[in-house]
Amino acid sequence: MDALPMAHHLRDVSRLEADETPHGLVVRLQRGDPAAITLVYQQHHTAVRAFAQRLVGDVEAAEDLVQDVFVALPTAIARFRGDAALRTFLVSIAVNQAKNHVRAAARRRAAMARLAREPEGTSSDPERDTARVQLGRRLMLALDALPLEQRVVVVLAEIEERTSTEIAAIVGAPEGTVRTRLFHAKRKLREELGGES
Repeated sequence: MDALPMAHHLRDVSRLEADETPHGLVVRLQRGDPAAITLVYQQHHTAVRAFAQRLVGDVEAAEDLVQDVFVALPTAIARFRGDAALRTFLVSIAVNQAKNHVRAAARRRAAMARLAREPEGTSSDPERDTARVQLGRRLMLALDALPLEQRVVVVLAEIEERTSTEIAAIVGAPEGTVRTRLFHAKRKLREELGGES
């Protein structure tokens, strides 16, 4: 008689270990399944890396940030309540991990901007290429000057085109706060860029 319940239990465990649905992966992560971390990484690292690169503006720093997100995931998953998508939760971990990366990236970009001599030409109009490169540098420096909370909402809203509801879930703030941060960030960017944005 004991063999039947044991066999049923083993089938349930086997089914759980193979569950690759979003909910199943969360359950597996919460149980400490290392294979689940690998699957989540495979499914979401590209999106997390894209967000990280937009936020920190540097490929190497973005890669470091992605690694930090997935190293933090086993501990952070305990906070996951299921009221947002897993990818949204991963982006919120990236936001929390970004503070030091943003500061370091800002310092590196400022140093690179001072050292830059010639922009790379990509079209037959070198003046236009130069103006575009210079505007891009000014925009990155202007983003670097924003407080992290404002920078995050600019990247999420303007570059990743997320709604204020999604952003609120990612940053853990009310939608009104998100809209206020975005308003002030855009105003500061316009001032910094002299009305070009």
